[in-house]
Amino acid sequence: MIAIGVIYGSRRAPGAAGRSRLVGAWAAIGGAALPAGPVIGGLLVQAAGWRGVFWLGVPVIALALLPVIRLPRPSARRRPEGSVDRAGAGLLVAALTCGVTAIIQAPASPPPAGLLAVAAGCALLALLVVERRVAHPLLAVPRGARLPLGLACLVAGLMNLYSLGGLFLLTQILQDVHRLDPLSAGLLTLPAMLPLPLLGAPAGRLSTRIGAWRTSALGLTVAAAGLAGVAATVTGPVTGHLALALFLALRGTGLGLLTPAIVSAALATTPGSPGLASGASNTSRQTGGALGIALFATIAGRADAPGFLPHAIGLFAGPATLLALTGLFCLGIARNPRIRLA
Repeated sequence: MIAIGVIYGSRRAPGAAGRSRLVGAWAAIGGAALPAGPVIGGLLVQAAGWRGVFWLGVPVIALALLPVIRLPRPSARRRPEGSVDRAGAGLLVAALTCGVTAIIQAPASPPPAGLLAVAAGCALLALLVVERRVAHPLLAVPRGARLPLGLACLVAGLMNLYSLGGLFLLTQILQDVHRLDPLSAGLLTLPAMLPLPLLGAPAGRLSTRIGAWRTSALGLTVAAAGLAGVAATVTGPVTGHLALALFLALRGTGLGLLTPAIVSAALATTPGSPGLASGASNTSRQTGGALGIALFATIAGRADAPGFLPHAIGLFAGPATLLALTGLFCLGIARNPRIRLA
């Protein structure tokens, strides 16, 4: 969706300013669905159990496929037959699947988890070999754009690793420690979601004014402050939920600034190939989210285990520090003209 928006919008609003506005609009539209997630999910879990959340995806995906199937295929831009790197894509999926499963299974089944970890490593090595030999690799990135695009994808992946892993852990604490029902827990997480659609367009304008990397640094710093506050209040009494909601809103504000900015930074690295940069950025974010949920769940352990709460607090406080350090890292990139392209 990012690539389509940029390709279409580049005819109307060329340059970095137009790109930032388009990404800001994308973030606002895409983020509009996020506040509905906790509420709908809470209702489904409360009424039909956790399996109901997955059944909801079936009609949603079916409806989304209809307009995609009807999209015309521009034959003039179609790549030659056989140019799709199916082997590379399959190896990437295999590596991620085996890696995430290994993390989840490690506490209960160490030997199978070890084998899966080895399989993930082998798949990654095979991917590197394949990508060097195929005519059309998954990421045919120009040499000068490799470092800035790689850094933008790294920050995007870390963003989702911290945010989605923490959100998973937060809902577990609210339901299993504070004994809130699924709907109440979902409503309490709303402050973390509401800023994202509201800040899409302002974040795009701010990226145009001060640069995508500086905006990313600002968003990371704000998110770090919010996450530190969450660490201090998440295990407190029920009467402290107002403070928790305020810190969740601060965390959401930081992520609302960061998301459009870091995507703009990625797109700026390859202005002639927006689909390449958007695909790399999106893959990095989704990979970070999958790894984050697996890591946070595995490290925290079961909610009824004696060490769950100390581990949970550490998993909020530690990433808060890492987010702040990542913000300093982005600020350093913004001051380095050899790396910064946005």
